[in-house]
Amino acid sequence: MSTIINVIFDRQREIELIGHPLPSRDEASRWLDEQWLALECETSNPMGKVLLLDKILSLARYAGERRFAEPGDWAREYADAVATLLGRPSVRIDVADNIVG
Repeated sequence: MSTIINVIFDRQREIELIGHPLPSRDEASRWLDEQWLALECETSNPMGKVLLLDKILSLARYAGERRFAEPGDWAREYADAVATLLGRPSVRIDVADNIVG
């Protein structure tokens, strides 16, 4: 089952991705962790704990709109990891309002 993922950077533009679940949640989680380190993301939680939804939102923020707007491997892999870990038919990642729903 595929997942429709909408990434919003401002209220004027919404980018739609189609995520296909990966064979394992471990693979998806590992990819998110690798990207978290590669993009040098920082947690917004004052206790330093990084929750899954925080990681998904922060990766979108740190990667930036251009990485999503230009179809490529990174955006596809992000969508596949999100689809695998959340297991929902649709996901809305609103970077502007700091919401994953």
